[in-house]
Amino acid sequence: MTLLKVEDLTIKFKSRQGVVKAVDNLNFELAQGSSLGIVGESGSGKSVTSLTIMGLLQNANTEITGNIDFDGLDLLKLSPNEMRKIRGNSISMIFQEPMTSLNPLHTCGKQIMEPILIHQKEVSKQEAKKHAIELLRMVGIPSPEQRFHEYPHQMSGGMRQRIMIAIALACNTKLLIADEPTTALDVTIQAQILDLMNSLKKKRDMSIIMITHDLGVVKEMCEKVVVMYTGQIVEKSPTELVFADPLHPYTKGLLNAIPKISNKVERLEAIEGTVPDALNMPSGCSFHPRCKYATEKCTLEVPTLFQLEDGREVKCFIYDGSEKGDDVNAAK
Repeated sequence: MTLLKVEDLTIKFKSRQGVVKAVDNLNFELAQGSSLGIVGESGSGKSVTSLTIMGLLQNANTEITGNIDFDGLDLLKLSPNEMRKIRGNSISMIFQEPMTSLNPLHTCGKQIMEPILIHQKEVSKQEAKKHAIELLRMVGIPSPEQRFHEYPHQMSGGMRQRIMIAIALACNTKLLIADEPTTALDVTIQAQILDLMNSLKKKRDMSIIMITHDLGVVKEMCEKVVVMYTGQIVEKSPTELVFADPLHPYTKGLLNAIPKISNKVERLEAIEGTVPDALNMPSGCSFHPRCKYATEKCTLEVPTLFQLEDGREVKCFIYDGSEKGDDVNAAK
């Protein structure tokens, strides 16, 4: 059963310098109980997409077109009041930095209770407190009765992230969006947070969108991967195939930049160049200035998302039948 379906999503920001297309014609689906990783460099449109799903980008300088179907509702057509009933209830989000996301003036327990009292009117404060303590226990916070009364600054980074997860799961969450949930955490705490999210996903039959630049996190957490570059999807694939047989030159570049224990090299391979300016995008394929396989066609025409026989999709002329692509397929 499809829980979330994003169709032709385009997001533009108006500025004094001009119009910036942050997301360009985005299409993807997420089944109930499954997990999807959205990967890309900073500025690729990952976080903007998540904020749009949450209904947090509605202002005069933003133009959003397309459809976001969530459990039978088009989120882009809902009023602010209707969206507030869904946000924090059916759809929740874990933001990048828990120290700045949590309110330093309120105890952690009060912040967990807040969505419960807002979305579940029949629940008393005493019942909400009991539920909040249970959530603290569920996410692995020691001495939850004591921690309920403590403030964010009294918690470690890993514990603050667990508080954020408890807040996100306080109600009947069907979709959890995690935006760089392990940023600034050491690897041991990072592994604990990912294990916790995986176990909660299975326990609650919950869907997860994992937004990250860390392909290791995607391999650990996600069943499918969407790779984004300059606001566009350049590759859609099951996770195991992305690591075993990446298609797009950008995906190959990201994987080649990861250090491997089995392959000792003095210097990791880097993707040449930088992400282009959103106000001055190159003609043709936006990746061609950085792509070692680019041809003249790549500089003139914009590729579409081609579907391969195995169901994977890739935005590169190598796979449209007009180019052979032996070189790029040999490059791992």
